[in-house]
Amino acid sequence: MAHPDGVPPLRDHQVVAQNLPEHARNPIHTDEGARAAGFDRALVAGVTTYAYLANVPSRDWGIEWVHHGTAEVRFRRPIFDGERLAIQAVGDAHTLAVTTTTDDDPRVLCSMSLAGTPAAELRDGEELPTIERELEGEYGGDYAARAGDSLPLFAIGEIVHPAVWPALANDMVHRHVARGSWVHTRSIVRHHAPVATGSLASIIARVIDRRNGSLGERAVLDVHITVEGVVVASLEHEAYVALR
Repeated sequence: MAHPDGVPPLRDHQVVAQNLPEHARNPIHTDEGARAAGFDRALVAGVTTYAYLANVPSRDWGIEWVHHGTAEVRFRRPIFDGERLAIQAVGDAHTLAVTTTTDDDPRVLCSMSLAGTPAAELRDGEELPTIERELEGEYGGDYAARAGDSLPLFAIGEIVHPAVWPALANDMVHRHVARGSWVHTRSIVRHHAPVATGSLASIIARVIDRRNGSLGERAVLDVHITVEGVVVASLEHEAYVALR
């Protein structure tokens, strides 16, 4: 399905990965903090990589994707600040892999769909304090543009960019779960309605699982993002919240 404004589908494209200023809140996105955790240099935030990936379904499906579409993204290996990424279709039009131009081994895998699913109830777990955020600035329509992506669809339409939903889930992890540097590893993002920039959102979350993994303690959250009492996005969100 082509974009309603006639923009041709773009299934393969390249972009230079970069961190945004707000990502320095997590030391893993700075050179110093990343080296302290055993990496060569700053890791690029997973939500920024997801914003680059979102270029593809946004071009193919337009705003319809944020009405009811879904995505599942898994970060298999780090992406570093300044690396040139190649985003390519794998298998079908909306199973995507992120590689670098010097390494064909996928760093990130993501599947997108237009098939919607209702917002399920939050599962039992550790209740976290609710956060409220105004959806503008770093949580607005130009998230991807600030990170170097050229698709203006959401900024022009004054609609919150889909990468904002995992960014808000990250905010919950950072404020209430993580201890020191932490690494986002996986998200399932379900859209339930487009949202106008400037709206006030509530982020409601529970930690439904904690376990030890190869890098340290890993936590899984169920997250609801509501606007005026309506769930507009729901996520299953996973991160290493305490690194070894």
